Amino acid sequence: MKKQIIYIFLAASILVTSCKKEEDLFPVPPANISDAFAFTTPDRILNQVKGLYATLRNGNFYGGRYLIYNDIRGEEFLLQDPNEVTGAGVWSQSVNNSTNNVKDFWSQGYFTINRCNVFLDGMETTGNNVVGTALAANYNAEARLVRALSYYSLLQLFARPYADGGGDKPGLPLRLKGNTSLGDYNLPRSTVAEVYAQVLEDLNFAETNLPVTITDALSRTTRAHRNTAIALKTRVYLSMQKYDEVITEANKIVSASAPFTATTGVNHALQADVTNLFKDFTTTESIFSMPFNANETPGTQNQLAYYYTPARTVVTGGVGQGLYSLNPQGIIANTGWTAADKRRTFVKSSGSGTTLKYWMFKYTSPSPYTDFVPVIRYAEVLLNLAEAKVRSLNTVDAQAVALLNAVRSRSDATTTFTVASFTTANDLANAILTERRIEFLGEGLRSPDVLRLLMTIPGKSNIPSVPSTAQNYIWPISANELLLNNLMTDN
Repeated sequence: MKKQIIYIFLAASILVTSCKKEEDLFPVPPANISDAFAFTTPDRILNQVKGLYATLRNGNFYGGRYLIYNDIRGEEFLLQDPNEVTGAGVWSQSVNNSTNNVKDFWSQGYFTINRCNVFLDGMETTGNNVVGTALAANYNAEARLVRALSYYSLLQLFARPYADGGGDKPGLPLRLKGNTSLGDYNLPRSTVAEVYAQVLEDLNFAETNLPVTITDALSRTTRAHRNTAIALKTRVYLSMQKYDEVITEANKIVSASAPFTATTGVNHALQADVTNLFKDFTTTESIFSMPFNANETPGTQNQLAYYYTPARTVVTGGVGQGLYSLNPQGIIANTGWTAADKRRTFVKSSGSGTTLKYWMFKYTSPSPYTDFVPVIRYAEVLLNLAEAKVRSLNTVDAQAVALLNAVRSRSDATTTFTVASFTTANDLANAILTERRIEFLGEGLRSPDVLRLLMTIPGKSNIPSVPSTAQNYIWPISANELLLNNLMTDN
């Protein structure tokens, strides 16, 4: 009997929504609807589109764990609770094929991909005709963007960086057709380059077919539009060290000079107060985020505030369990990150002397933990462009300095960089990387930034550094995949 794959989407699990705008983003499963009817009405098709986002924002994937794993693999956080369930093995660089963190993340990632594939298959067969050409193009583009983000996210943990051999190393099984029943799903790994090519193909399709803008702020932040695809492409190309392509994409949504804004589509711009981004989750700086409310939460032990803030009895305003404190030798020790910087308000301390600890307060919604999870912000697009300009031109580029200043100065008016501040292009590139560590602390960018440049993962506490040549530089493949896919190979 042939082995069966486990991440199968049952098309009967169709989701419905109420008429309220916020509730529209959080579909609630009613009685099952046969897959024979899943694509027969516009409402049912729209419910499935919303269901794709719901699957992506599962707490085991982009609703929490993706950010957490990529943060705690780096050097910015220290383990406070040696619990394997909440990532102790991830933090200590010691996961194995059977670690639940590995298996659950892989499974949810491919479940999301398969759900996108099932949706795209159903649209091609029936749904496109039901909703009409224009709306079908929008919906298919949303599905392909979710699929692209899912593949990209899996690549960051389970595959060698693109810079190692130009993408010639083993990547992921590239599944592009939906599975709705048990069957033989053996499939070998495509190369890293082939998976990235599919990610970009999906994002290019999305750019062309997504709405140019969306009217209401909540939907504009939590459903994809044209600029969402462009912004994600700047991240993808940066991960591939294709700097000219980063510049091309960023220039579509970044004006040539300060104040930097998007002049087409959604009018993205930096907010004057960075702390407002984590109170009002729907500003024009938040290009794409994973929303939560009291009816849908990230789930137990997936919530960002639960991980990073301690209990209220430890620090006033704490709402979590303090599973990870900030490393006092990490970015918070950087002397260039001045006390005047507004982002310092995200850092609070408890204790003194040998009991002194620092905590991150970027996410502060109390139980049931309804902070939106940021996927990509306009500040990242600006720093992506700045870094790409420096690395492409190998010079202290004036626009790159201006972009760096835009991000720094909105939080720290006492610091202004000039071209003369940097002796070499490498100095400026390093300053941009430092700014990324400050700006995106706790937003899941640190580990991907380290790996895309083949840098050593820094050590912390009693955990040694991990060089780019080490086997544990990337994660092993899920034991379930190795068991159920005869053509799969391990890292």
